[in-house]
Amino acid sequence: MFPLFKRAMLPLVLVLPSALFASDYTYQQTTQITGGSLLKMMKTVGVFSSQARHMGDPIVSTIYLKDNRLADVSPEQIQIIDLDKETVTQIDVQKKTYSVMTFAQMKQAMENARKQMEQEAAKQKSQAQPASNPDAQSVQMSFDVKVRKTGATKEVSGLNSSEAIMTMTMTATNTQNQQSGNLAMTNDMWMVPSVPGYEQVRAFYQRFAAKMGDVTVGLGRDFSRMLAQQPGANQAMGDMMKEMQKLDGVPVMQVMRMGTTVNGQPLPAASEAPLPAEAAGPTKGEMAKAGMSSMISSRLGGFGGFGKKKKDTPAPDENAAQAGAQPTSAILMETQVTTSNFSSGPVDPSHFEVPAGYKQVQAPIEKEASRQ
Repeated sequence: MFPLFKRAMLPLVLVLPSALFASDYTYQQTTQITGGSLLKMMKTVGVFSSQARHMGDPIVSTIYLKDNRLADVSPEQIQIIDLDKETVTQIDVQKKTYSVMTFAQMKQAMENARKQMEQEAAKQKSQAQPASNPDAQSVQMSFDVKVRKTGATKEVSGLNSSEAIMTMTMTATNTQNQQSGNLAMTNDMWMVPSVPGYEQVRAFYQRFAAKMGDVTVGLGRDFSRMLAQQPGANQAMGDMMKEMQKLDGVPVMQVMRMGTTVNGQPLPAASEAPLPAEAAGPTKGEMAKAGMSSMISSRLGGFGGFGKKKKDTPAPDENAAQAGAQPTSAILMETQVTTSNFSSGPVDPSHFEVPAGYKQVQAPIEKEASRQ
């Protein structure tokens, strides 16, 4: 899950000016799920599951860049992108396995997934709209992307940064009754004018995108596929790239939110509506008394959801609830990514090698394709 959020704003890197790149560069990213309904649910389940209990723990990754290779190294996963060999290597540190896919294989897999989704969408549409039923429901998608600078400033990682907020809403509207539901993403970015040497990171991802022939490579595979099957997605991506031209500098902290809103409104940014402090989680005794399902239900309530009718409001916004106001949004997940420790020092080539004794396995995307 983390790769999606860590790289959700990688197109920001792609649209900013690049320069000649040096040979070696290193920096760190700390990624942490900091709130939202999903985290609450996992904390509740966490009294029984160690993995769920640690879902909100920070994960520190070190990114190493050397010429045309980039390695993203975390305690559990390693990803190595090699532009010369045109390969992406995924390493599972815990299982001691790795997989390798070429750019060509990745592009073909994404194209196959896109075609399959188009076929499924066409099949569903034909089943939902028989010729004898002209009043059958159909759904129309629309997107709205905006970037704005707030003028706010603060110190992040010892650097003076300024705030820019990007909002994206995706609205599904029933063309027959005009009822709609919304999925929204907001990225609260704290940016510095420049970081010495960081331009080579931009240049690397620009070359990667050029080789893949897809500017959405940084959005994460699942999110890219979701967009690809929706009418109007190409326009949405074009709007996003245009809006990001307003940005300049390097993001040293990003607080990303995903959730639902009413009437197509964007999710409020973290600086505009901070999440309230988390209450203590239930004990094992409480869970045993209340029962697993009832405890989760009482702690979470409904999510609201994408594709719901307008009259269905999302799960209560806790800030609004405290003020006695009608809730207008529900946050599924909030994730913070902080970038720090930039260095142009020499990078050891061993960071780009698969550890000895690891077993090669089939890439996850290939497994998924074989099951379909």
